[in-house]
Amino acid sequence: MKRRDFLGGVLSGTGLLGLGALLAGLTRRRVRAEGTVWQIDPWKCTACGRCATECVLEQSATKCVHAFELCGYCQLCTGYFEPQPNRLNTAAENQLCPTGAINRAFIEDPYYEYTINESLCVACGKCVKGCTMFGNGSLHLQIRHDRCVNCNECSIARACPAEAIRRVPARQPYLYKTREGPA
Repeated sequence: MKRRDFLGGVLSGTGLLGLGALLAGLTRRRVRAEGTVWQIDPWKCTACGRCATECVLEQSATKCVHAFELCGYCQLCTGYFEPQPNRLNTAAENQLCPTGAINRAFIEDPYYEYTINESLCVACGKCVKGCTMFGNGSLHLQIRHDRCVNCNECSIARACPAEAIRRVPARQPYLYKTREGPA
């Protein structure tokens, strides 16, 4: 056997071995995705802010979401504004969100719509806490599964003082806040 033939066989074998490992990894990931994923129970969450700091990712996989069904579309939204602003305006010093992730749009007097820019959200929970304390709780935190790496032991779940993070079926990965209450 020539050296060239031997090296060619070794390289082919290594390539096939690498392809096999890749396929095994994809299969394992698919099996995991069909199992369970981590999620925050919006009825238990206390918006402590640990989702922002405890996630293994540089920017947390947790984001604020808005349950429009529950929202009162208030002019003075306590998830958007400081509880006692200097003056009712949308100036940055009156907003709760430190990153400006909440957008406020006028609908008609006295109604406003609030949407979350998830790319700016750091999951600090300030808006959720304000909305829950003085409003109807339409803002809540969720683990976004397009970002989450689905760790075997979620670091956010370990740090959560309310034990609000749990495994849920991957086929229904999001827990929503609704008028009916906890599921």
